[in-house]
Amino acid sequence: MSSLSQRPQAPVVGLAVPHESARAHATGQALYTDDIAQRTANTLTAWPVQSPHAHARVRSIEAGAALAVQGVVRVLTAADVPGINDAGIKGDEPLFPAEAMFRGHAVAWVLGEDQAAARAGAAAVAVDWEPLPSIISLAEAIEAGSFQGVARTVRRGDAGAGLATAHLVVSGTTECSGQEHFYLETQAALAVVDEGGQVFVQSSTQHPSEAQEILAQVLGLASHDITVQSLRMGGGFGGKEMQSHAYAAVAALGTLLTGRPVRVRLNRTLDMTMTGKRHGFLMDWEAGFAEDGRLLALKAQLTSDGGWCLDMSEAVMARALCHVDNAYYIPDIELRGRIAHSNKTSQTAFRGFGGPQGMLLVEDILGRSAPLLGIAPEELRRRNFYSEGQSTPYGMPVRDAGRITGIWEQLLERSDFAVRRREVDDFNAAHQNRKRGLAATPVKFGISFNLIAFNQAGALVHVYKDGSVLINHGGTEMGQGLHTKMLQVAATALGLPLSSIRLAPTRTDKVPNTSATAASSGSDLNGGAVKDACGQILARLAPVAGAMMGVPAGDVRFSRGIVTGLGVAGPGVPFADVVRQAYLQRVQLWAAGHYRTEGLHWNPETMQGEPFKYFACGAAVAEVEVDGFTGAYTQRRTDIIHDAGDSLSPMVDIGQIEGGYVQGVGWLTLEDLRWDDSGGPNRGMLLTQSASTYKLPSFSEMPEVFNVHLLEHAVEEGAVYGSKAVGEPPLMLAFAAREALRDAVGAFGPAVRSTTLASPATPEAVFWAVHSASDAAARGHANGGTGHTPGTPAPEPESGQPQPAAVRP
Repeated sequence: MSSLSQRPQAPVVGLAVPHESARAHATGQALYTDDIAQRTANTLTAWPVQSPHAHARVRSIEAGAALAVQGVVRVLTAADVPGINDAGIKGDEPLFPAEAMFRGHAVAWVLGEDQAAARAGAAAVAVDWEPLPSIISLAEAIEAGSFQGVARTVRRGDAGAGLATAHLVVSGTTECSGQEHFYLETQAALAVVDEGGQVFVQSSTQHPSEAQEILAQVLGLASHDITVQSLRMGGGFGGKEMQSHAYAAVAALGTLLTGRPVRVRLNRTLDMTMTGKRHGFLMDWEAGFAEDGRLLALKAQLTSDGGWCLDMSEAVMARALCHVDNAYYIPDIELRGRIAHSNKTSQTAFRGFGGPQGMLLVEDILGRSAPLLGIAPEELRRRNFYSEGQSTPYGMPVRDAGRITGIWEQLLERSDFAVRRREVDDFNAAHQNRKRGLAATPVKFGISFNLIAFNQAGALVHVYKDGSVLINHGGTEMGQGLHTKMLQVAATALGLPLSSIRLAPTRTDKVPNTSATAASSGSDLNGGAVKDACGQILARLAPVAGAMMGVPAGDVRFSRGIVTGLGVAGPGVPFADVVRQAYLQRVQLWAAGHYRTEGLHWNPETMQGEPFKYFACGAAVAEVEVDGFTGAYTQRRTDIIHDAGDSLSPMVDIGQIEGGYVQGVGWLTLEDLRWDDSGGPNRGMLLTQSASTYKLPSFSEMPEVFNVHLLEHAVEEGAVYGSKAVGEPPLMLAFAAREALRDAVGAFGPAVRSTTLASPATPEAVFWAVHSASDAAARGHANGGTGHTPGTPAPEPESGQPQPAAVRP
């Protein structure tokens, strides 16, 4: 086993310790960006001047009336930008646009003594608008040929030939909605400037180094003139990976121009109407199966809704294309991806980063096709699992492929799947208007950034003369427990108790050029860097300790705060004593660590290579009950086994799995973003812009029984202390809940009928699906995917429902 993966005796990693800020979170003592702003004297508040049109040219901006409002200090416009008027990395995100590209787009910002003044000032700004034609829906964009970025293709074999020789060909369309991040802390930033012109920005951001880069670009300064700190976030989920930078830039520009601290803190309505979401996708597909259910060929066109600018849409599409296969081997495959350009918020990173949309495609195909093949859905999935020696469509070997099957078998046994399948069938036979559904789905998710350069991290570790330790690393804390894991890594690497380690806020003047905390790679990258720095320090301390105990440096051991020597009797020497002796000998007691993920190679032009360090796997079984009169449903039970490798922090990881699953259930069953795409005066308005109109999962949507288990004996060679990432993969375990709903809906209809289900499968959507199934049962139709007799016209689907699959034998 490599030194990176190997654990010493009595490690602190692997212990179930609480989140390092749990007590502060629970008591309200934890400070967030706007808490700091409230404690900063003379702080100005910024408020946006927003477009009332989905697309409009700005003819002029008149700020005189705003400046006459009591408490208004300044109005920021494009003329005030000393550097480049762009808050993105692709040159297509003007901070102060001359053309509003979506309803709610900020074209100016007002600085006031307080929020009331700034808000009144923004309302008084006179903007002369020239409305322009707009594109709102994905369908409109496709019809107009409105696309952006580079289209990509993943291809292996000959999908056309595979479809031509298949026993059964099924075709259809799968569409999924976006998803609002709805982090508890909205976008926020606080900027101050010192007497030397140094700009300090406290930002609720997942990517401080990129924020520093964007601020330098906008302000016309060098990066060393700017420091960005992220103390903690009240959630991020990808929404603060890139889109936080514009708000930090407004605050920084304001403080440079006024000399006073400036805060930006969006309220919930502003946050929902101004910031990007998960990308909605429209996917047309054709899949071919062998008689035994093996998936032989797949051809699909994936179209995502990128919104008004590119943001990270290209990378999201690339990951989606690389995850359509999920846990299944598809010999002949052709996947095409393109990004629509629309007049909506710029859609951005969201937990899973395209992976959920790609996986939804294949899970929807299998769920729809199982009845047509006469094979139970869980058996159809099992027959298509990867096996050892097989590779993904983009050419990456699926190492440890047997782990997928092992997890699956353990889960079905642990969840009593076979027994419960009979119980569900018995219940459904006895109840006409209530049905239960049971389903199992797997997850195989690649871990690493799409962009190879991002797969590196740094850390700075200080050991003080009293033996206490301070660590800095480049990762940010958004509630996911990264800091907790890094404390455990440092304590393990130095052989100290957790109480000896403290962690400092993430900031660019301590660890430079860091990557975003994203792609589920925070623990892998930053843990490797922290371990590297600690290893350097121990390598310097070992000779000092060896001399103190009369043993070679190689025989020195650090554990539980005590330094011992092999073969040396006695209790050992306290770590602090060794540190003091090292200081007297002028031994360096701090170190900068660095880690880079080895073995990655990727060609984005050909979409071939090995872009991931490893795959994180898991599986879930979900049971639901559906009310046929209303479409309302309850989650009765969920069982999960997830592969976290040799977990760094089991309590944190189980919490991440539970939270990820519930967030995935929200995306797939509840959260329904709606924009006004009519031709009326509110065209382009986000209609679901508050918690009263946008339904989030709550305690009432939690499974009544929720069992989560970490896969045992799952050490990942080549990863820090044998662990695996656990941030994003659990979200996709929620496919089990959606497939269980499909199973329950299908029970209202004929025995052999392909059930289509909208995404999100809201109670309304489930009601119409139940209505369709019941209607088919009443008519006695028990044929394939179309739900109608071959040779006769297919019935029109209900409004808002997905098109049924077409079947070709």
